[in-house]
Amino acid sequence: MRFSTFSPSFSQEYPPPLLCLYNPTNHPQTSKVFGWTLPNTRLLADRYALSGLYTYIPDFHTGDSLPPTFLQTIEPPLSTRASLSLTEKASNATSVPLTLGPWLLRHREAVSAPLIDGFINALRTLPGTGKVGAVGFCWGGRYAILQARGPKLAEPGHVGGCDAAFAAHPSLLDVPADLEAVARPLGLALGTEDSLLDGKAREGIKAVLHRKRQDAGLECEVREYEGQVHGFALRGDWSAERDKEAMDEATRQGIEWMAKYLA
Repeated sequence: MRFSTFSPSFSQEYPPPLLCLYNPTNHPQTSKVFGWTLPNTRLLADRYALSGLYTYIPDFHTGDSLPPTFLQTIEPPLSTRASLSLTEKASNATSVPLTLGPWLLRHREAVSAPLIDGFINALRTLPGTGKVGAVGFCWGGRYAILQARGPKLAEPGHVGGCDAAFAAHPSLLDVPADLEAVARPLGLALGTEDSLLDGKAREGIKAVLHRKRQDAGLECEVREYEGQVHGFALRGDWSAERDKEAMDEATRQGIEWMAKYLA
């Protein structure tokens, strides 16, 4: 299948040995569910490209991303959440499953994973490609984590698999199952107020990765960002200094992780 891909033009000025797959399917926020055309997604891609990585944002939603305004319904900023009336909260609670449920069915793992695997395989055939990294947010965060399992050696062509991954506020994550097979360096940025990844899930993530670090020497990092909601690394509230700083720091975390493990 062919699908559109965004790549910052100035990234081509860097002599590669590295190539970074920037996978934004945010939850609906990795391309989040809000897709490859989301301005913040492309601005972040620019940041990765300026650091010296070839950067790509594939449209893994194949033209079916949700509108960015829907994010305010799924996970409004804390300041907005506190001011919502009971009627508004009830309306949001009703509209989210009605909109998100069918979308997630259309873009379930059986549909999306082969697209991502195939794109990574295609990248590895490009002249000059060294290592390949996967960066994902929300919905895409989970798929970046799954790519950190490495190539599927049992399948023809050693399908998919990255050399390092970074995920911010991943959603729909099955803890611990999705993390048990991780075998490549994995960095995570998690918000302490993420309603889609609660404290129990975050503790479960840290426990699995700590065990894998101890038993198998897995390179991994989990940073928790105090007071940050789902989506903070991609659409932080710049009117709040703490939120802006968290977004900037998560961006630095991802870039530094890729620079270290794709070298």
